[in-house]
Amino acid sequence: MKKMKIAAVALALSVTAGSAMAEKVRVGMAPEPYPPFASVDASGNWTGWEIDLMWALCKAAAFECEIAPVSWDGLIPALEAGQIDAIMNSMSINADRLKVIDFSNKYYDTPTVIVAAKGAGITADAAGLTGKILGVQVSTVHQTYAEKHFGATASEIKVYQTQDEANQDLVAGRIDAIQADSIALDAFLASAEGTACCELMGAVANDTDVLGLGVGVGLRKGDAEMQAKFNKAIEDVIASGEYDKITANYFASSIYGE
Repeated sequence: MKKMKIAAVALALSVTAGSAMAEKVRVGMAPEPYPPFASVDASGNWTGWEIDLMWALCKAAAFECEIAPVSWDGLIPALEAGQIDAIMNSMSINADRLKVIDFSNKYYDTPTVIVAAKGAGITADAAGLTGKILGVQVSTVHQTYAEKHFGATASEIKVYQTQDEANQDLVAGRIDAIQADSIALDAFLASAEGTACCELMGAVANDTDVLGLGVGVGLRKGDAEMQAKFNKAIEDVIASGEYDKITANYFASSIYGE
């Protein structure tokens, strides 16, 4: 009996020590819905592909992670201020962001597309959007890209706090087209209202300075240790097959890119 008590105490101390050693990481995510990547349900539970991948990466890196809700346009300021330790919210790795924060290696990479009303005759270029109202989400690469490439020809680049608001204005006919990530708009087009009203008009021309080199984990400038741990976790989760298992729950094919 004495030996059993000693063993139990030793196990408890071991578990406590293991928990103490786990590095706590506050992962910033915007509560605005962005299905199928991340959304908060009516009970306050986070769901989506990016949420599942985040937990897998945190486990692989031996991080004790918690989600910290931060509005999309406040994510980088919160990271710089030390209020969060990482951003995992479909943030593209591009030149402007690399001036102020660092990133892990990419964990997915999908094209940017234009969606408009069926039969609108709009194309995914400046000529096709001439005189049109184009909706984009605020503080995204899509806003930057639209203003750079379509600002001179479109009648207006209308900016929304969330992608869902832009989608709803397209359904209502208040704007002519929207621009966003292809996978995010796939979910919209698969919905009843999206199927009824709209269609994919094509992918925009690539501009890596703006659209970036895929999506990565946003990290504080110079945090090489955290960067190395996330890079290793991404590598391990892909190599183990866990990445493909998570992806198969949401998508018909890989979204990692080339």
